[in-house]
Amino acid sequence: MNAVVLVLNAGSSSLKYSLVDPETGETHASGLVERIGEADGRVTHRSSGDTHSADVRILDHEAAIQAALDAFEEHGPALQSAGLEAVGHRVVHGGTRFSAPTVIDDETLEAVRGLIPLAPLHNGANLEGMDVARRLFPDLPQVAVFDTAFHHTLEAHAYTYAVPLSWRDDHGVRRYGFHGTSCAYVSREAARMLEIRPEAANLIVLHLGNGASATAVRGGRSVETSMGLTPLEGLVMGSRSGDVDAALVGYVHRQLGWSIEDVDRALTQESGLEGLAGDNDLRVVQDLVASGDPRGRLAFDVYCHRIRKYVGAYYAVLGTVDAVVFTAGVGENSPLVRSASLSGMDRLGIRIDDERNRAVGPGDAAVISPDGSEVAVLVVPTNEEYEIARQVMSVVPGAPR
Repeated sequence: MNAVVLVLNAGSSSLKYSLVDPETGETHASGLVERIGEADGRVTHRSSGDTHSADVRILDHEAAIQAALDAFEEHGPALQSAGLEAVGHRVVHGGTRFSAPTVIDDETLEAVRGLIPLAPLHNGANLEGMDVARRLFPDLPQVAVFDTAFHHTLEAHAYTYAVPLSWRDDHGVRRYGFHGTSCAYVSREAARMLEIRPEAANLIVLHLGNGASATAVRGGRSVETSMGLTPLEGLVMGSRSGDVDAALVGYVHRQLGWSIEDVDRALTQESGLEGLAGDNDLRVVQDLVASGDPRGRLAFDVYCHRIRKYVGAYYAVLGTVDAVVFTAGVGENSPLVRSASLSGMDRLGIRIDDERNRAVGPGDAAVISPDGSEVAVLVVPTNEEYEIARQVMSVVPGAPR
């Protein structure tokens, strides 16, 4: 077995982990620890084609990581003999400070702590994971990989909001963008499929999962992206509204007497597909459409219309487009969304071959546009863990480059 990286993604109530070969992308094991802080926690560990689950009490993030280590010990592969080289941490928000993977030290932790106001639900949990892992793996390099880093190439005209100067200078109000780790991986894979160099590829990447974003990539660099200061802006998502008039906050406050916190919670947890159709799962929404449910129909149409609008806008930003790329849970698995989102774009050279589109199976990378299309349409499964492992080894002292 080659040297491997343990990739940790610590959330507020869950921990995802993977043991990844940074050279080949092979995942030797992966798992999920759920319901951190509750009495009825659960650990699911997958290795060698088998899945093992156990109910355990997970009081905190230290207990969660220890439960993952216990699962490796019991079900394999044993970390002591796996060639573990480093631990990589997904960190949601790097602010303007972090534009590349960073070896974690006390200064890094303090800087991430200072960014908690920009991502209170995520960075605090990411920080817990890093702090615990440093204690449990004192002799291994620990590296933070930031979801915002890929978008540091945005130019000022793309990341600047037209808001008061003091907001921008004193409080960091600007567009940051997210899903950057996924975009970095998918952009490189799309260029490989197109048989062009990444630095020559112009792409529109549609990361469509429960969270969703669109990114315009010119020559391997992000030049525009739909998520902003937070992951709320942009496309319609599972429970997030995406774009709304900012005056909505004041309007709801005046009309309903809701606090800022109430409105924020509604826009992030009770909107999107959830608000439109009563369920945040696109698969359920598609079933509602098939049954003739009007709320499901509206939700699906709003969802796809927003995607189409961003594709058109980002085509204008890029000028020329080599490919539109679908990725993540919805993008990889919903032929209906792919077809509806790009319908009526023939004049832009964007078309989908229906047979190819329907034939894409789970985990498939595929070209779903007709042969000879001016703009290719691709499905590229994302692999954020592999990308994190690659980036980790790019900064670990003494690792091969």
